[in-house]
Amino acid sequence: MPSDAFEAERPHLLAVAYRMLGSRAEAEDAVQEAWLRYHKARAGGEIHDLRGWLTTITGRICLDVLKSARVRREAYPGQWLPEPMVSRLDDPAERVTQRSEVSLALLVVLEKLTPEQRVAVVLHDAFGVPFDEVAAVLNTSVPAARQHASRGRRAVAEGQARHTADLPEQRKVLDAFLAAAASGDLQALAAVLAPEVVAIGDGGGVVNAGLNPVVGLDRVARFYIGILSRRARDYTDVTVEPVLVNGDAGVLVRGRYPDGRPVLFVLTVAVADGRVTAVYNQLNPAKLGSVDDR
Repeated sequence: MPSDAFEAERPHLLAVAYRMLGSRAEAEDAVQEAWLRYHKARAGGEIHDLRGWLTTITGRICLDVLKSARVRREAYPGQWLPEPMVSRLDDPAERVTQRSEVSLALLVVLEKLTPEQRVAVVLHDAFGVPFDEVAAVLNTSVPAARQHASRGRRAVAEGQARHTADLPEQRKVLDAFLAAAASGDLQALAAVLAPEVVAIGDGGGVVNAGLNPVVGLDRVARFYIGILSRRARDYTDVTVEPVLVNGDAGVLVRGRYPDGRPVLFVLTVAVADGRVTAVYNQLNPAKLGSVDDR
């Protein structure tokens, strides 16, 4: 059945779209549009390579979304982070799935690429789409498609936070980071931060998260000690749950403000050489809908 064939490809298409867009909602919309185009194309004849055809169509849809999203994100209040993919540590099936997800560290730097560079890098490098097909998605020549991918790779290599630790090391470093920040121990916190560490928070203009990244060991250490001490004072009924965030170590924090409003945010880190190289804190309620339903 045509519907069964498409559904078999849906997880793959969602993975493609999420890597390109950094938003689960936008990825689902893109795949739904691919579904509509698939049914229209099926009425006109056979599709011989279904996965290849659907991947190309999804790439074209995402390219259009990225071009329009660039305007929206330039006007975004404060810093922008991808929508996190969160799962519990005690769910083996989700754990396997999440470990195959792209890290927030990579998604953050992919956001800095041009739409053409991002599509070329994701399609070719992540999913092995040949450059002639990438060129067709971008409506350009094969040499131009290769150039987009090359420039994108270079930007990723230069801009991505170092993130090489395996999951047990990530968890160990994250636990030490949280304990030191919560206790107000500046020296202990500095010991687990890399000199080039950067902290990014996304409040979407709804929750206070700072307008600019916080950069450097001393500034990040003081920032998080101040933040956690204020939150310990201002929040009630706080729970901190270890989770996987895009396959990496993270925490899901719930609580309440004194006036009863809910508190919800997801924090994860990039780790290399035993130290935190980046902190990503997603506080925007619009990007935590799937987390809030857990």
